[in-house]
Amino acid sequence: MDRQNPSAPSRAQSRVSGKNHPHARPHAGVVHDNVRHTENFTVIGNHLIQHQELSLLAIGLACYIQSVRQGTAVDIKTLADRFPEGPTRIAAALRELEAHGYLRRTRERTPTGRIVTRTVSCNRPGHRAAPAEPADRPARRTAPDEPPPRKRRLPAVPQPSYASPALLQTAVDVLAGLRRHDPRLLLSATDAEHLAPGVAAWLERDLTPTAVRHALTENLPAEPLIRPAAFLAHRLAAQLPPPPPFRPPASPAPEPRHRLQNCDGCDRAFRAPVPGRCLDCRTGLPEAA
Repeated sequence: MDRQNPSAPSRAQSRVSGKNHPHARPHAGVVHDNVRHTENFTVIGNHLIQHQELSLLAIGLACYIQSVRQGTAVDIKTLADRFPEGPTRIAAALRELEAHGYLRRTRERTPTGRIVTRTVSCNRPGHRAAPAEPADRPARRTAPDEPPPRKRRLPAVPQPSYASPALLQTAVDVLAGLRRHDPRLLLSATDAEHLAPGVAAWLERDLTPTAVRHALTENLPAEPLIRPAAFLAHRLAAQLPPPPPFRPPASPAPEPRHRLQNCDGCDRAFRAPVPGRCLDCRTGLPEAA
C-alpha cells in the first residue's frame, strides 16, 4: 500500500520535561513563587508593566502613582523628595506617561485665582468613566481623548520703561477701583497682575490715576462684557497716549552782579550789594576775629 496515514506522526516526538514532569523547574528564566493578596494591593495591567516603549523609570513611577491614595501629591518636587532619582529624570518620566495616556495634567484656576496643576492617573489609557445618565435618557457618545477647553490668553499690554513697585501698586489700585464705576469691570487678582504694567505705562506718560481711570471707563459698550480683562487690555494697548515732549533741564540762574563800592577802610573798589568794607578790611576787624 502506498497510501499514507495522516494521523500517524512523521517522526518520533521527544518528551517534554514540563509536560511529563509538572514539578520540574526550567534551567533558565524567572520562577514565580506567588501568594494571593487579600489586602493592601493594587491591580495593574500588563499593558503598562510590559510596555514596549516606556522606560523602566516611567513604568515604576506609573505603578507608584496608581497605588497611592486619592489626593496624594505627585508633583515633580514631591516625587524627587520621595525617590533617589532627580527632578530632571522624574519630569522626563512623567512626560512619557503623559504622551502614552497614562497621565493627564491640566492647569486650573482655584476660586481664589491661584493656578494649580491637576493630575489624573489613568490605569487604562483611552478609557474615561462616563458620568451617570438618567435611566430614561440614552448615554451620549463622547470622544475618549477630547482635551478640556483652555482659557484664551489675555492680549498683551504696554510695558513701562521702569516698573517700580510704587508705580505698579498705583496701577493695581486704579484697576481695583474700576468696579466702583461699572460692576462689569470686576477683575481677579491674576487679571489685575496682567494689566498693571499697561496702566503703569500710562502713568509714566504724565497721566494722573484719575485720567487713566476715566479713559478706561468712558464709552463702555452697552452689551455684557464677557471678558472685562481682555477688553481693558485691548483699550490699554490701542489708546496708549504718546510720551510727553522732551523738556531739557532748566539751567541755574546766574548770580547777580553787584555794583562797585569804595571800601570805607582802604578806599579800594569792590563789588557788594551795599557800601561798607572790603573782605580784607573786614577780616582785620576784632568782631570778625
